[in-house]
Amino acid sequence: MSRSLKAHILLIAVTFVWGSTFVLIKAALADVTPLLFNAVRMTLAGLALGLVYWKALRKMNRAEFIDGMLVALMMYFGYEFQTSGLKLTTPSKSALLTGMSVVLVPLILHFGWRKHVSKWTIFGVLIACVGLFLLTVPAGTSRGFSLTEMNLGDLLSMGCAVCFAFQIILVGRASERHGFEPIAFLQVAGAAVLMFATVPIAEHAHVTWSSTVIWAILVTGLLGTAAAFTVQAWAQQFMPATNTALIFLLEPVFAWATSFVILHERLNSRSSLGAVLILVGVVLSELLGSQDHPSEEIRVS
Repeated sequence: MSRSLKAHILLIAVTFVWGSTFVLIKAALADVTPLLFNAVRMTLAGLALGLVYWKALRKMNRAEFIDGMLVALMMYFGYEFQTSGLKLTTPSKSALLTGMSVVLVPLILHFGWRKHVSKWTIFGVLIACVGLFLLTVPAGTSRGFSLTEMNLGDLLSMGCAVCFAFQIILVGRASERHGFEPIAFLQVAGAAVLMFATVPIAEHAHVTWSSTVIWAILVTGLLGTAAAFTVQAWAQQFMPATNTALIFLLEPVFAWATSFVILHERLNSRSSLGAVLILVGVVLSELLGSQDHPSEEIRVS
């Protein structure tokens, strides 16, 4: 088996883990508060990455630390929004809205860093935005629409998408200047520190150490973050960036499928059309739009 084929298979496996964990986390949140859950799983992931990359971390310099902590700030906000939102919305919606970060990246690069945006990217974003409206805005509220009519969990998931878009960009820029190892460790460890600092301020933390909570922490901390970073770093050496982005699009599909099988979640016709439009918009933006601008994605969910 060629290394390219192995890279594709492993990255699909990683994406399946990311997609399926939405259901697992949703179940765990019945026994643990969102911010405490994030703090524990990120700490576990940070310890694992520290053990794997300890040789590279001994040589870390000030510039690497600063860039890594900037990424950590975006990861912190992204995960806090995502997990808090997941408690209030469905796994498939959370995954689909989080996936909007992919189409936000070229727009942020255009307005913030003056990067070129192709017509296909703009077209894809417009289609995805129509899908976003159908997925999140209740029917009959098109006139006199206000944000108060939307589910708070959906709004938090949108905030997550924005934060992850900035995280993608900052990781891409940091990886051009530094080795991957210190950035991978710092963004997770830094996010863990921020999460633990936030817990006593932002929520009344509680946890029941059920098997669901323990499994969710182990799977998301070790497989979904620590192992996923390592696999992704290796896999992207042997496959085009566009292929990577397209594989990542399977994440909401996997989330949707596992939610359907395990939780029997069904989207109504309006939400289903919105979900399809979001996926179509992201595909157009990444597959055709990437022909005119370089992809800068490195993402973990």
